Amino acid sequence: MKQLHISTKKKSEVIDITSEISKVVPAQGSGTLNVFVQHTTAAITAMDLDPGTDLDFLDFIDSLIPNINWRHLHDPSHSPDHMLASLIGPNITIPYSEGRLMLGDWQHVVLVECDGPKTRSVIIT
Repeated sequence: MKQLHISTKKKSEVIDITSEISKVVPAQGSGTLNVFVQHTTAAITAMDLDPGTDLDFLDFIDSLIPNINWRHLHDPSHSPDHMLASLIGPNITIPYSEGRLMLGDWQHVVLVECDGPKTRSVIIT
């Protein structure tokens, strides 16, 4: 098991963590890695990171937020952040072989910050 600490700088952002994940891949053999974020207002996914795609993604998920009366007792203002993080998901499973992540040509592993800036803990097993 490996734990990463990722410091985010904005309220919403996409952070490429592929290189950090790659450092954990065993040099020999094959299997899967699970990458899990320990927070309810951040998420993990794989995506294309052509220039501007991260901002398109953030605009897209922001467009999903309805205008409703949020009932989150702790802080209703960040209820949408919890919902977006849940929709994207807290983890991803990635196959690896002989020291390499088996990602597609355009895939990057990203942390999606929905309620930053914060320091996020990511567990890799």
